[in-house]
Amino acid sequence: MSKTFESDRQRVTALTEVSFSITQGEFVCIVGPSGCGKTTLFRIIAGLEAPTTGAVSIDGNQIDGPGTDRGMVFQNYGLFPWRTVRANVRFGLEQQELSDNARQTRVQDMLSLVGLEEFADAYPKELSGGMKQRVGIARALAVRPEILLADEPFGSVDAQTRDNLHEELLDIWTETQKTILFVTHDIEEAVTLSDRVIVMSANPGRIQEIVSVDISRPRSRSDVAFGEHVERIRRMIGE
Repeated sequence: MSKTFESDRQRVTALTEVSFSITQGEFVCIVGPSGCGKTTLFRIIAGLEAPTTGAVSIDGNQIDGPGTDRGMVFQNYGLFPWRTVRANVRFGLEQQELSDNARQTRVQDMLSLVGLEEFADAYPKELSGGMKQRVGIARALAVRPEILLADEPFGSVDAQTRDNLHEELLDIWTETQKTILFVTHDIEEAVTLSDRVIVMSANPGRIQEIVSVDISRPRSRSDVAFGEHVERIRRMIGE
């Protein structure tokens, strides 16, 4: 798959010959330097952009636009400020043919999953950054997507909150057994979370290598194996 942007003045190849597959239930992170096309790749998989050549498929079905088979979580939360936590989580379900009872049950299940039952009637402005992102995750999972797409979702929170969110996301992943594709610029975050790390290089964006993270969970950043994986990926990106 490739992606080229054209204008009257220039032609820029953002991605070239990008090809990989993800197994159901796998947690995969994408890392790379600025300008390597991570977000462009995310938008293509999300159906927000079309590739110039090639295609993206889920379970053999080619993607031709956004769909409920992909839940999305963004760095800027993307919550509706005029909706309560409960109503934000319910948003995607309003587009599906479900009874009111089914919607209410699904929303309650998601709030329980992310530990926000007590904040169901709060508004986004009343929540911390970490709580807002948990609402975003609950909303994405409420529609029961086949894959969860996350574009640097923890980039706006402090280090302690990010560590807590890592633990919570891994717990959610274990409980739901969802496939997760997670874009990040943080190499340590990628090694903490993923089964495999797709390392991209720039000019144009392409896959340099796919690294398997064969470290048992939970992972400690002080472990020698953890540090070795981080340094290996850092050298690739530096090169």
